[in-house]
Amino acid sequence: MFDYIIVGAGFSGSVIAERIANVLNKKVLIIEKKNHLGGHCYDFKNKNGITIHKYGPHIFHTNFENVYTYLSKFTEWKPYQHKVLGVIDGQKIPIPFNLNSLQKIFSEEKAKVISKKLIANYGFGTNVPILDLLKSDDKDLKKLAEFIYEKVFKNYTMKQWGITPDQIDPAVTARVPVSISNDDRYFHDKFQFMPVKGYSQIFDKMLSHKNIEILLNTNFKDLIKLDENLKQVFFKGKIFTGQLIFTGSIDELFEYKFGYLPYRSLKIEFENLPEKEFQTAAVENYPNDFDFTRITEFKKFMNEQSDFTTIAREFPLSYNPKNDDLNPYYPIRNIDNDKLFEKYKSEVEQFPNIFLVGRLAEYKYFNMDNVINNSLNLFDKLVKNG
Repeated sequence: MFDYIIVGAGFSGSVIAERIANVLNKKVLIIEKKNHLGGHCYDFKNKNGITIHKYGPHIFHTNFENVYTYLSKFTEWKPYQHKVLGVIDGQKIPIPFNLNSLQKIFSEEKAKVISKKLIANYGFGTNVPILDLLKSDDKDLKKLAEFIYEKVFKNYTMKQWGITPDQIDPAVTARVPVSISNDDRYFHDKFQFMPVKGYSQIFDKMLSHKNIEILLNTNFKDLIKLDENLKQVFFKGKIFTGQLIFTGSIDELFEYKFGYLPYRSLKIEFENLPEKEFQTAAVENYPNDFDFTRITEFKKFMNEQSDFTTIAREFPLSYNPKNDDLNPYYPIRNIDNDKLFEKYKSEVEQFPNIFLVGRLAEYKYFNMDNVINNSLNLFDKLVKNG
């Protein structure tokens, strides 16, 4: 009945489903265990007319023109330049730490000296990972690096990941650089927008094709079984000869036979307040205070007008797949966990009609634009291989 079965209705699964239905004119079944489309990009308007991102803030930014062009078929855009503030010793400074942050923390004379040294050593407009800056031989730069590491980076990282920064994959630590510029924007991509009618509307349009059937509130394990001896996929008890595209947790696909792949999760506490504004920026970080890492004020993304506002505090915690209230957010990449992932990946490779795509299936942290680009690339691969 179906040519393709896709597990997961986030961007990874939805993009490839849309392409298969519209370009190949094939029938697709999407199986999604949540009660909505969109995965972690799901949003909705609350009773006060404020667009809420249920799973934390999502800002569209990319340098992939093909991704921007593709998504533009399903939404109009509102330009948005994301800026983040961090509360450091009672002051709000731009994050990532930049030359403007420097001027807020140090005296004018000291800030000038350090700024000149940063530009001379690394070049204006560059980004330097904090762990690289810590290796500087210059006394002033070393002191600056230690300040940023202790006040901005270390405690936030330990709250977010539950481990010390040196235990984290360098690809993760590089995501929080020191910016040698006066540009307070969090992202510097060519395309930076918010969807005018929200992310959920994108998914509704994307998956409206008659060839796409969607099962929400459905665990794929109730319909799909793998025969590891025959290397075949079974759907509702019968051999499935089409293609299975899996975007969920790869360890769950094999019933955790080698053990659980670790993730960090989030507990997000929402609060509606009878005031027009709660904080200065849409997102403000708290590296050293409180148990939460940041507060998001959602109305600031779209400049929505209301006498009320809604904020969300994010509390990181360990993910437990047995707890239905938790979602896997961030893969914890290290040597041991990567080896465990490779064991699961080698199992998948023995099935000729299973394809992996997405953050959970590939056990990598991808930005939204990378997720979409990866799915477009997988679609091209499927077309090429027939």
